Amino acid sequence: MAKNPTPDVYSSACPSRRVMAVLAEKWTLLVVAALADGPMRTAELRRCVDGVSEKMLIQTLRKLESYALVSRKSYPEIPPRVEYRLTPLGRSLARLAGLFGRWVERNVATLLRAELVCARGAITETKPDLARARRSASA
Repeated sequence: MAKNPTPDVYSSACPSRRVMAVLAEKWTLLVVAALADGPMRTAELRRCVDGVSEKMLIQTLRKLESYALVSRKSYPEIPPRVEYRLTPLGRSLARLAGLFGRWVERNVATLLRAELVCARGAITETKPDLARARRSASA
């Protein structure tokens, strides 16, 4: 019997890379973190995760459901009611998503300053005349 190799997200041949790509998508961690507070309907999630379109939210929820991170419960009511909740696996991810979100919030000012400094450096390196013009315009 062949032994399964140890997962390695740094290997392009490893299936864990595909999972990592899904988790790194724009809305995934925000949706997971939002569901950490308990079950939510689609409209509640859209209000919580500002900026996500209904289409992208549904696509994200379906992917999370396919990886057993979210479960979907449909109630036989009129109008139909559907709730999404984290599975135990999803709750373990939500703890990490929450930590990541708090790290970003604590460091956003530093990160944006660094981005600005880098962008200014790139202008200086690639377009010295433009950089000089900007410096003299701001003086």
